[in-house]
Amino acid sequence: MAAKLLDDSDVRRLLDGMADVVSPLPAGSWDSLGGERRLKALYGVASLDAFGDFSRAELAAFDALLDYLESTQKGRMPRLRPPGQRARGSVMLIDAATRRSLELARTLAGESKGSLIATIDCTITGAGARAQAARLAAPLTDLALIEQRLDAVDHCVKVSDLRADLRTDLRAAPDLERALSRLMLDRGTPRDLAAVRDALRVAAELCDRLNRGSAADGGLDDHGLPVLLDRAQKALTGHAALEDLLGRALVADPPALARDGGFITKGYDAALDEVRTLRDESRRLIAGLEADYRRDTGLNALKIKHNNVLGYHIDVPAKAADLLMQPPHAQRFIHRQTLANAVRFSTTELAGLAAEINQAGDRALAMEQQMFDELVARIADHWHELMACAQALAEIDVSAALAERAVIDRWARPKISEDRAFDIRGGRHPVVEAALRKEDGGPFIANDCDLGPDQRLWLVTGPNMAGKSTFLRQNALIAILAQAGSFVPAEAAHIGIVDRLFSRVGASDDLAQGRSTFMVEMVETAAILNQATDRSLVILDEIGRGTATFDGLSIAWAAVEHLHDVNRSRALFATHYHEMSALKVRLSSLALRSMRVKEWRGDVVFLHEVTMGAADRSYGIQVASLAGLPKAVINRARQVLDDLEASGEGARTRGALGDLPLFERSAASPATPAPKDEAASAVLDAVRTSNPDELTPKQAHDLVYHLKSLSQGPY
Repeated sequence: MAAKLLDDSDVRRLLDGMADVVSPLPAGSWDSLGGERRLKALYGVASLDAFGDFSRAELAAFDALLDYLESTQKGRMPRLRPPGQRARGSVMLIDAATRRSLELARTLAGESKGSLIATIDCTITGAGARAQAARLAAPLTDLALIEQRLDAVDHCVKVSDLRADLRTDLRAAPDLERALSRLMLDRGTPRDLAAVRDALRVAAELCDRLNRGSAADGGLDDHGLPVLLDRAQKALTGHAALEDLLGRALVADPPALARDGGFITKGYDAALDEVRTLRDESRRLIAGLEADYRRDTGLNALKIKHNNVLGYHIDVPAKAADLLMQPPHAQRFIHRQTLANAVRFSTTELAGLAAEINQAGDRALAMEQQMFDELVARIADHWHELMACAQALAEIDVSAALAERAVIDRWARPKISEDRAFDIRGGRHPVVEAALRKEDGGPFIANDCDLGPDQRLWLVTGPNMAGKSTFLRQNALIAILAQAGSFVPAEAAHIGIVDRLFSRVGASDDLAQGRSTFMVEMVETAAILNQATDRSLVILDEIGRGTATFDGLSIAWAAVEHLHDVNRSRALFATHYHEMSALKVRLSSLALRSMRVKEWRGDVVFLHEVTMGAADRSYGIQVASLAGLPKAVINRARQVLDDLEASGEGARTRGALGDLPLFERSAASPATPAPKDEAASAVLDAVRTSNPDELTPKQAHDLVYHLKSLSQGPY
């Protein structure tokens, strides 16, 4: 980011705690002319027209990115794909608050386990897992591209044998993309070369598999593979020469480091074989020399050893060292070092043989390192084709994995269109359903959701724990899965392209920025009301609950009106303000829905079913009882609730709402004024006429008794 932005206190507060991921760059790093110059030099072109028509802002961003890479990679610039432009609106926009509330990549507790990505993941390879996560992070809005992905998944669903074979082959596929990245950064090892070799072998097997599957099963239309799989298959071909080269050059299981040597197979290079033979023969000569020394001295404990300080040397126990220091052995054995338990010697023969061994070993290592560099250079020459192959492997993995998930969990292919439809039949929440299955908690209760033009805004009421939030989230997740190119957890689904997805579910504060829970809720709601369009999908849960009842009800009321009349978005709005059901009278595209419950012997049973109409109660006390509140608190709460209902609190609420034009049609007729309480009036008159600052203690005491007598009224 630009360093000058840190001069803004609000920006600094926003970035507090992110120093490890934020790199401030000076103003000179954001130069559009510099970005254009660097891109031309990087790709060796005289003009960038072939890559696209980049704006000055885009070129300035390129300048900063390349400057960052040059400073962090220390001259080892990684291989970069040519720059490209993503069309505006080509993916569904999902803001950070929505990603967090829907738990796409991480749960609200910050764990990956339990998130959508972790729950549905059936991929085999690391590249496949990353590609699937990228799909879910940026669902498409291009109908043709979505259909291509769905066709590939559908093919793998229908041709089950092909799906099983593809997944079996992929288990042997290394992470080609990561291996190429390390090799291009000069951080690769012989094992990365082996990963490229093994990945190309798997690619060839998959290519043959797809050819046989296409010929045997005919694909989607009896004319071959779907477009995405056909394109992937073509990217898997054309690597036979490189695969053969790496297969001949490398041993089956190379060492971790090139400096260890031994990764070039015998027979690949005649000169290397000769040097290795000399090195290995010299080592056998060391063993023979050791045997000669033992015979000549009579010391069976004599050994020839090696370390990094003395190199090759003769090691004998300390008590036997005197024999080698006396004639006739003193002239042959040269003393080198004395230790507590051993004495070390050398000889002219041993020194000469050690020199030959070291020279042969060094030559062998140098030759292997040169061959390593040559193999890396050959891979670099085919980098673009190999990256396309890596992407093809990932695409096949994702298609087969999503098909596997669809078969296991009975997911259906969604119908995607350009209209404003949103019709889900038997929709389910994939994460909650998986958790229920794991815990043997019974089946997930599926629900329909039809946000057609005549009922594009659903007002969902019902008690806590009845499943409102789950229902809201599951429909948002179904939209994401569908536009990511996946089957969806439903019996059927028809979804018009969603351009933006907004979710305001759950509550949390932001103390670092001085925001209360209610303030965070209002900021997120403001973002939705200011940005949502008629192609957006909005889910809002209990807006206005963090403030006074009338304030919260008023905000929720106005938000629903704005969504209906201005944004005109497809929306699910869950609330406990049952008074809002009166909006049905004046909002033509609003539909009332509620969560079904049953009362049984004073308790409430949640059926988790969405039904038509509005709820008349929230069953808050029953839910509190289930949560384990003390029985005395529950009993007292029932008494207070009964008192409030008996005292006409509800009538006064309706009367207050009736004063608003929005509520005129549903407001009850004015309540009959209560008869005047003469005792209360007398007490109030007595209080008003008294002055506490002028009363003596005795007078105050008398006033209290006087007020009590007035409150009891005339006998």
